[in-house]
Amino acid sequence: MRAKDKRNLAILLASIIIILIGAIIYNHYLKTNEVLAKESEYDIENVKISNAIQIDLDEIIANNMSDEQQEYYKEVLELEYITKYQNNPELPKGVVQVIQEGRTGMQEITRKKVYENGELKAEEQISSKITKAAVNKIVEVGTGKYTSTYKVKVGDTVYVTSDRLEVMVEPSETSEKVATLERDTQLKILALSNNWYKISTTGATGYVKSENTTYINKNEQNQESGGNTSSGNKIATPSFDMALNKPSGLTLEQFKKILTDSKDTNKVFENNAEYFYYIEKQYNINGVFVAAVGIHESAWGTSKIANQKHNLFGYGAYDSNPYNGAYQFSDYSESIDLIARVFVKYYINPKGTSIYGGEKAVATYYNGPTLTGINKKYATDKNWANAVYTHIKYLYNKL
Repeated sequence: MRAKDKRNLAILLASIIIILIGAIIYNHYLKTNEVLAKESEYDIENVKISNAIQIDLDEIIANNMSDEQQEYYKEVLELEYITKYQNNPELPKGVVQVIQEGRTGMQEITRKKVYENGELKAEEQISSKITKAAVNKIVEVGTGKYTSTYKVKVGDTVYVTSDRLEVMVEPSETSEKVATLERDTQLKILALSNNWYKISTTGATGYVKSENTTYINKNEQNQESGGNTSSGNKIATPSFDMALNKPSGLTLEQFKKILTDSKDTNKVFENNAEYFYYIEKQYNINGVFVAAVGIHESAWGTSKIANQKHNLFGYGAYDSNPYNGAYQFSDYSESIDLIARVFVKYYINPKGTSIYGGEKAVATYYNGPTLTGINKKYATDKNWANAVYTHIKYLYNKL
């Protein structure tokens, strides 16, 4: 055999020997270790699992393919104060006086907007947080056995009834303040200006809000009266397009009459009829309309929100969680008074209109003082105006 052939054969034999040795080492060592690794025990709680197995790829793809987008934003709004009514048997019937000024607070509202293909499809309130508490307004209502219908005039003496009363340079909340008066301070009326009196007192002359004063007429207190009558009252004629920023003209007795009804199984409206009369006197709004809204929203006071939260209007409720979102009131008069002020301030008066307490209408949702105008922003139900008008007609027909 030639030397070259011997060398090739040696290389082949060496290669075969190396392969055999490698197989032996693998079977004896490496394969054994693999088996041992499978049989060994680990503390699963200490093993860190990759986040990759927690990702839902189908969900990611669906979200990326969807044309729907959500936007969250916050806005700061005024928190309307609550009005508390207190009966005072020492005051004549017909006398309504403020003994504590209401002061607005602040609240932070979180809202969600849903867009599809760039178009706004839905918007709702998802939470609210009070950043500054409001101060209750307290109003005394005369329930004595005599009735007072006296109207103050220039030259009369009136007295401060509220816990404090600011004297302003002009008849406006935004005017410069001259002085702050205490309860029972005596004032002389120099001029009448809508809901303001120009007065003079010791050390101050200027304008004060008339609702924070009272005139004590001893002659009327000693003269018994049969109560309010409908004479001299102009009752508004109901129509779908009637202006709701004007009082109905009904007397207290007439409100009690139309709101006494067999449908009112819990007597909610019957027992609170006077507050629909009071809101007309204070806020220049049609009280029959407000009652009709309450009847519609609460199903004559039988809804869960009405029964458990004294909220006849679902005020504060939002679509995703209406019950928890709805405001809680201690009695029905608070919800009646608050919703009246909301309508007056935001819905039924043009911006800048002088309203209650020397304030101006904000008119955020103003589209006219009618049911149609209110329906554009107040309710998502397009038939809301028709439903409320059905109740308005029903109540007026009971006169």
